[in-house]
Amino acid sequence: MIAVVVSVQLAASLGYYAVMTHVVAHLRDDVGLLAGTIGLILGVRIAVQYALFLPVGALTDLIGAPRVGVLACVLRTAGFALLGTAGGPAGLLGAAVLLGTGGALFHPAAQSLLAGTAPARRDRGFAVYVITGQIAAVAGPPVGLALLAAGGDGGGGFGLVTAGAAGTWSIAALLFVLLHLGGATAARPPRNGAAAGARELARNVAGVLRDRTFFRFVVVAAPTTLLTEQTMTVVPLKDVGAGLTTAFLCLSAAVAASIQPWCAARGRAGRPRVLRAGLLCSTAVYVLLALLPGAGPPLAAGLLAAAVLNGLATGVFQPSVFQSITRHAPAARIGAYLGVYSWCSGLVVFSGGLGVGHLFDAGPAGAATALAALAAVALAAAVRCGTGRGHADPISSAGRYEP
Repeated sequence: MIAVVVSVQLAASLGYYAVMTHVVAHLRDDVGLLAGTIGLILGVRIAVQYALFLPVGALTDLIGAPRVGVLACVLRTAGFALLGTAGGPAGLLGAAVLLGTGGALFHPAAQSLLAGTAPARRDRGFAVYVITGQIAAVAGPPVGLALLAAGGDGGGGFGLVTAGAAGTWSIAALLFVLLHLGGATAARPPRNGAAAGARELARNVAGVLRDRTFFRFVVVAAPTTLLTEQTMTVVPLKDVGAGLTTAFLCLSAAVAASIQPWCAARGRAGRPRVLRAGLLCSTAVYVLLALLPGAGPPLAAGLLAAAVLNGLATGVFQPSVFQSITRHAPAARIGAYLGVYSWCSGLVVFSGGLGVGHLFDAGPAGAATALAALAAVALAAAVRCGTGRGHADPISSAGRYEP
């Protein structure tokens, strides 16, 4: 099963990164949108995705991950197809909603399948899952860049990129179908009907919301998603060029992949000091981006240094959150815990993304303010991670989150 989930990750991530690396430049240069409008469209995708994590995580526990995964891939296939053909804000917002809904379904489905494996295999399986995603993150931007060049001027190349992404997500849907036919999960809807299923879903979510220790973890970990997502927005908006943007994202992904074996060994990624180190690396990333010179070799050197630090931060964030939740949440509520955490992260990402877009529209001073604010968020989370009030690995004496 792990091999199939990893194959799903490879297909889905390759299409995703090929598109998302270049979407900001497409919306600005080809469609002619302002940075604030771009931030709104990207923010809607994030808001829809993370808002739906709250019910979808619990729903995945209820009806089974493969079924949810098939629907996720179908929606994202449609979303990428619409993104490549939309010529105005209305169509782009529709694509954002489809992509966000598909993402909300995809991540709980894939991660719940991995969380259901034996503990001895789970950490290694998730490490391979992350490595595969980062390999796709390295390969995706150059593939997207090549397709952009093949399409010529006028935005035609972006249509090729989104068509390719729709194709890879269709492949991922077929792989989820194989998991469903193979009986990868025993979860089924309750026999007493939809009303009983809704009550069970509500009970699962309510159980997570009563977990105070879990929310102390959320305070520290929720900003990690914002910090990861915003590098894909702020680097293109700094007008460093498509080549350097691609190099930044590829190097970040390569570094993130390279540290996964270390993260998986002995459960290191679940330790508070490892997450704190990642947050400090993220702080340094945004400080470097704020201080980048205008052009020439110093610009390239500073951007690549920021890429290495960003890769270290990203490589720590994903397994740290996953290990902390899956090791200590009750087995029957793993999807619900993942969903509630992701929903809270989405609130941070949506509000932060809108703020960053508007600040970049205000000119160089606004852009510097946005980068400084992101660095401050990372630093504040790192400080709280080291205080005990926001302990990053909230384990009770029973080895689970205390309700």
